[in-house]
Amino acid sequence: MNDTGPRSTAIARAQDGVALAYQLQGDGYPLVLLAGQANNHHWWDAVRGDFHATHSTLTLDQRGTGDSDKPRGPYSTQQFAEDVIAVLDHAGVERADVYGTSMGGRVAQWVAARHPDRVRRLVLGCTSPGGPHAVERDRSVRRALAQPDPEAARQALTDLMYSPAWRATHPGPYTTLGDPGMPPHARHGHLVASNGHDAWEALSLIAAPTLILHGDQDLLTPPDNLPLLAARIPDARTHLFPGARHAYFEECRTEAGPLVEAFLGEGERS
Repeated sequence: MNDTGPRSTAIARAQDGVALAYQLQGDGYPLVLLAGQANNHHWWDAVRGDFHATHSTLTLDQRGTGDSDKPRGPYSTQQFAEDVIAVLDHAGVERADVYGTSMGGRVAQWVAARHPDRVRRLVLGCTSPGGPHAVERDRSVRRALAQPDPEAARQALTDLMYSPAWRATHPGPYTTLGDPGMPPHARHGHLVASNGHDAWEALSLIAAPTLILHGDQDLLTPPDNLPLLAARIPDARTHLFPGARHAYFEECRTEAGPLVEAFLGEGERS
């Protein structure tokens, strides 16, 4: 489904005064879409319109990205979660469905655990609980992403996001490979925030019905994190996408979108 209506941008203010740009589109029950590390709201461009039959969508440029302020930091996933609440307050959204992927899934964990009254239903994708209990990516993956040649590192990230078979018929450009406008200090701040995430003890506080999704070939965030999250979040459901890598939501769009829509559609919209 295509996007519905114009995408309007507004500016909220975080508790510390940082300007946070957010984007609203469509009509219906609000669905907050949270992007991955060092990415702006364009992370969701390829699939955002799939939800507009039933939801309006709210994205935001996390601090350090897009049209939001880019302070020196420090940055943390807990802080990003409080920024989400500041955006919801500014937008007049009392309660919403929340769908976070990658680092956005880490942020979503804190939003749901700390503010249960604001989250009706929760979807976590290609993410982990963080901390010592998480299953970390292999060192070879870290080395590939840390190559001094920017183009080689970008190619490595592309390969981690999408399977070769899918890329052969979807040549891009891809909107999930990072915000090119981020200053180095903000990019580093996002890395520190993601690496420092540890919501293990808080996961049991999540009260919203939760769906956890993952590609079974994800090397960026190994799929072994899915059962770890499911064991900690009460009554969570799970689904693995065979053959999919980190960006399952785009590569498996025809399956993932309806699956999320069906899950969100089970709840009372209040």
